[in-house]
Amino acid sequence: MKELSTKPYLIRAIYEWCSDSGFTPYISVKVDAQTRVPDEFVKDGEIILNISHDAAHHLTLGNDFIHFSARFGGVSREIAIPVGAVQGIFAKETAQGLLFTLENEADPAQGEADTGESGKPQLPGSASPTSQKRRFQVIK
Repeated sequence: MKELSTKPYLIRAIYEWCSDSGFTPYISVKVDAQTRVPDEFVKDGEIILNISHDAAHHLTLGNDFIHFSARFGGVSREIAIPVGAVQGIFAKETAQGLLFTLENEADPAQGEADTGESGKPQLPGSASPTSQKRRFQVIK
């Protein structure tokens, strides 16, 4: 029997924690051929999306895909994101959340979080002045 990934369960848990705490949940996504997002908002192969109740309509946080519709520049768009492409989920207001190792980019050298000068974890797509390489914390 195939082992179930913990990733979709952790995404749902952080989403619920954000919602219960009054925070805005955001996800960072590495865009690939299976990812359906507005290309004009993709930067360096990544996109960060607000998945709060107010922004993401008909949100489904499934085990394989995340589906919802959202407005971009006033135009409603259907979004489909493979769970494997999710790099992290975090609260906009506090930057607390989880960063994930992408399935096809696992690297043992990425064993701890990069905290930058502020002492807070660097969000996906943000670079520390001292380091351009992102590092993820592996949670087992």
